[in-house]
Amino acid sequence: MTTLSPENSLSARQSASFILVKRKPPIDKTEWDGFFDENGHLAKSRDSICVNILERGLHPFVRTEAWKFLTGYYSWQSSQDERLMVDSTRRKNYKALCQMYEKIQPLLENLHRNFIETRNNIEYQQGFHEMVMLFQLMVEHDHETFWLFQFFLQKTEHSCVINIGVGKNLDMLNNVINFLDPVFAEHLKGKGAGAVQSLFPWFCLYFQRAFKSFDDVWRLWEVLLTGKPCRNFQVLVAYSMLQMVRTQVLQESMTGDDILLACNNLIDLDVAELVSAACTAYAELIQKDVPQPLKDFFL
Repeated sequence: MTTLSPENSLSARQSASFILVKRKPPIDKTEWDGFFDENGHLAKSRDSICVNILERGLHPFVRTEAWKFLTGYYSWQSSQDERLMVDSTRRKNYKALCQMYEKIQPLLENLHRNFIETRNNIEYQQGFHEMVMLFQLMVEHDHETFWLFQFFLQKTEHSCVINIGVGKNLDMLNNVINFLDPVFAEHLKGKGAGAVQSLFPWFCLYFQRAFKSFDDVWRLWEVLLTGKPCRNFQVLVAYSMLQMVRTQVLQESMTGDDILLACNNLIDLDVAELVSAACTAYAELIQKDVPQPLKDFFL
């Protein structure tokens, strides 16, 4: 087993340190515009901007444009003119995809009798309809919604997709609990058997139901998009949420169903406090001899 590099340790301590200081206001339009020169090229390092987003978040007036950079819709190296061209291309490509779908839909309906019903059920059961709604509320045009959501899935390594990332997230969550909290892990293996695996909606919806406002959800999602303080930060967010019920679970010797109920009652959370707790968990993680699977997952 190996420890993470001193540079990463320092970064994690810096990321966690903002829980100890007064919260700073989110990045507003004036500050955001100051990140770019007169031609629209980035004049400040991408890394420093992402750290600021982690610690402070984005003002609603900035979020739409900033997310286009965070998702990869726009390149961080692009100029204002290049971004106008990109947006035009995205619009045309979306229109072409819609036209193609209109042409093949009758064929699919003929080949598969329950095509429409099956298609709608797949979106509903995955929970994408709830996630897409937040993108529709954020941007004005359909092509922006489509591409931002597609790039969001790619940027987050499809970790909210049931057959791709959700199972991996749950397995790694178990690994983190085993590594950082053996006492809690032992209880979860016994009386709490199956509780962690039952938390898959957390990842499917990216914790959307844990907060009282859409702004809180966007605040968490933009942190995940920064890649700060590490990859797959969503697992440490889930770990931090489990820690909120830890004392109750152990004191009351809860079983799996009761643990799941306690977890489902985690609503109206403070997003800044949750992000801070997850940063602290990361700082704790990298100060130890980290097993290779965890190291590969988070770096």
